[in-house]
Amino acid sequence: MTTTQPSQEAHSTRAAATAGVAVVPPKLARSWLLVPATAPDAFTPDPAAEIDAVIIDLEDAVAASGKKAARERVVEWFANGGNAWVRINDATTEYWADDLAALSSVPGVSGIMLAKTESGFQVDATEDRLPDGTPIVALIESAMGLEAAPEIARSDSTFRLAFGSGDFRRDTGMSDDPMAMAFPRARLVITSRAAKLPGPIDGPTVSANESILERDSAISFSMGMAGRLCLHASQAIPVNRALSPSPADIVWAREVLAELGENGENVKDGSDRPRLAKALKVTAFAATLGLS
Repeated sequence: MTTTQPSQEAHSTRAAATAGVAVVPPKLARSWLLVPATAPDAFTPDPAAEIDAVIIDLEDAVAASGKKAARERVVEWFANGGNAWVRINDATTEYWADDLAALSSVPGVSGIMLAKTESGFQVDATEDRLPDGTPIVALIESAMGLEAAPEIARSDSTFRLAFGSGDFRRDTGMSDDPMAMAFPRARLVITSRAAKLPGPIDGPTVSANESILERDSAISFSMGMAGRLCLHASQAIPVNRALSPSPADIVWAREVLAELGENGENVKDGSDRPRLAKALKVTAFAATLGLS
């Protein structure tokens, strides 16, 4: 593995602020906007979009014939002070090594999303070619990847899991019905928790209809998913809202803490402890997001 640049974290924070990306820690990021590597004008979003994380897509968004040119364009953007995540091609392709060779020596790469991850070895091999400490989101997009999810999550190199729901449906023949997708989502949530990872990132809503987006985001939240991929900048605010504590949640949490005490000094029986734990979690998350 290569050596970390000492100022990488500070650079990322400053660049995120100037790029208009909400400064939310990646482990808590809710909206993850995929931007084609062929569209450099979209790499820096409007601050009003309130996007938690931008992912420049070198994989599905770029045709094979355009991979080299797109990669060079992305590297140039980073060299000029850009800051973002990058989705690279999967480890079974000829493009994977080229992506990593190009990205390993430029500043501003917040982290890597590894497409079509199907083993912990692929994550480790990716990490070995990156600066030390570069976070890797493993994108699970196939039945093989889902079966290997515990191994992938236990890799020291894995930062978060993400669900490539569209490719997963193509691979398995399953529909996008919430009942059909309940098992893979639950498996990723439980696997992430067991491996002590942040909550997983759900797949995107393809439709531009806001009602459908709100419905899908509510399903993600109910299943325990903690983030969502976005295909349009306009999806970020509804996604952030759906995956954040609501005003009612915050009021409830404060009432519970007032009743039981922040340190549990007023806990009377075992049924109080789950309420206290949830209230503390809601309050801490709301504080991190600046919600009152």
